[in-house]
Amino acid sequence: MKAYFLSDLHLGAPYFSDSKEAERRIVSFLDSIKEDANVIYLLGDVLDYWYEYRYVVPRGFVRFFGKLAEMADRGIRIVWFIGNHDIWIFDYLPTELGIEVVDGSLVEEIDGRYFYMTHGDGVGRLKPSFRFIRSLFRNKICQKLFSGIHPRWTIPFAYSWSDHSRHSSPLPSESDAKRMIENITSFSREYLVAHPEIDYFMYGHLHLLERFPISSNSDKAEVIVLGEWLERFSYAYWDGEKLSLKKYE
Repeated sequence: MKAYFLSDLHLGAPYFSDSKEAERRIVSFLDSIKEDANVIYLLGDVLDYWYEYRYVVPRGFVRFFGKLAEMADRGIRIVWFIGNHDIWIFDYLPTELGIEVVDGSLVEEIDGRYFYMTHGDGVGRLKPSFRFIRSLFRNKICQKLFSGIHPRWTIPFAYSWSDHSRHSSPLPSESDAKRMIENITSFSREYLVAHPEIDYFMYGHLHLLERFPISSNSDKAEVIVLGEWLERFSYAYWDGEKLSLKKYE
């Protein structure tokens, strides 16, 4: 089994100097792996913003969606995890592109190894403000009310918010990075106690590229943080026997 894991592409983000070039880069990467990939896991924030309407499709991402559809038609399994930027995915991707959509976490066995996968925004102890916003965005009534506002206002507002949150750097500060790593490590340790079969804990969301054992006396379970496609263009690759972290040049 050849498996690829990547996250935080943030396609469409206003802080890209050239959004089309960012889309072409990921399409080129997908094209380079289509001959040997059995499954591709997209661990959230693939799009910087997406709100899915019943009868219309938001503008953009044509090359990217077309490549995903091509790969799905070839029999490559594609699993898309909902992140905190692309929350509002409903049935368009599964119906039109043949993609599996996961909201939350997923545990899968690949070649006898167990992978716990999630975007990571809902893991561990969350800041009260972030927890409130997250629950607000996922509330069905709020989603219904939001859908009634014309996209000419909601889309610019969403991109402006995203741009403000990343105005200085797509990477977290040293203190934020330390806090986030401690958070997912603590969660992973607790989860491993109840699920000792897990070999790899795979996370996105943090915009960090990390790989480390859960504890110093553990020679089995590892935490993998997948990085991002704003500066690093990083991904993880399972070749059937071992897991590697790589960067696409």
